[in-house]
Amino acid sequence: MTEAQRTGSAAGGGVGVAVTAAVEGMVQFDELYDQPDPRAYFRVLGPLDYRTPGHAQGIFRRLRSVLDPMGEGPPPTVLDLCCSYGINAALLNHDVTLDELYARYTSHEAASMSTAQLAAWDREFFAGRRRSDRVRVVGLDIAPRAVAYGRAVGLLAEGFAENLEEGPPGPALRRAVREARLITVTGGTSFLSQRTFRPLLSAARGPVWVAAFVLRTTSYAEIAGCLAAFGLATERAAPTFPQRRFTDERERRYAVDTVAAAGHDPEGRESDGYFHTALHLSRPTSDVVMTPLDTLVP
Repeated sequence: MTEAQRTGSAAGGGVGVAVTAAVEGMVQFDELYDQPDPRAYFRVLGPLDYRTPGHAQGIFRRLRSVLDPMGEGPPPTVLDLCCSYGINAALLNHDVTLDELYARYTSHEAASMSTAQLAAWDREFFAGRRRSDRVRVVGLDIAPRAVAYGRAVGLLAEGFAENLEEGPPGPALRRAVREARLITVTGGTSFLSQRTFRPLLSAARGPVWVAAFVLRTTSYAEIAGCLAAFGLATERAAPTFPQRRFTDERERRYAVDTVAAAGHDPEGRESDGYFHTALHLSRPTSDVVMTPLDTLVP
């Protein structure tokens, strides 16, 4: 499974990113997700208006505040699946927006730098914008160079390039997620299964919340069933969130037809030219009762 297959959701061409055949009707860009640094990621995704990490930013911060309302003690641990270059960690722990990251990494200044210079620039940038309520983010992805960049610039406390769809987690990863309180996913559920989630939930010491933005073209039933075995009830938030523009008419037809076949209405969503995601939040039943989903999702 390539990194682009992992998300099946990324981007456009024209910038040296290899375009390959569609996976389940979606264009994939095999070289986008494991570059030495994130410049190609933002340069390619920008024209397609990729927005999911931006939608997730406020919601993940709200979940963090519910899980640790007093903010006392060590920062809670968040495990970000398919973490890529640490984009979710950047948005969760720093005073920065997704639009600012697009502008930063597509700027003339960034284009003139080597990867080492960019990393040094980023370390200073993020250190100056770090929030007081930051969490400890552990990143997991199959892309070693992307994970290494996220660690090098201080976005990921720990990072692991492992593919749990193909093998069990290593001892270091199991130790790193032991204290996890929240697992986040903004891209990749189309290619994840219980093989990834089961060992991670087994390694965690206490109850864990799982927040996943799932394409409406994808079923989350298998993963939700796995999480239920760990006592987590999965709810789907009512609003949907535009993910990115379609690259062509083939993608539009695929999305509209697949969403309709699943019993959802594509009108005003996929029919308007964008893939859409829905937030699935899995929690212990007691937490579902205490904190209704509509208080967490705008």
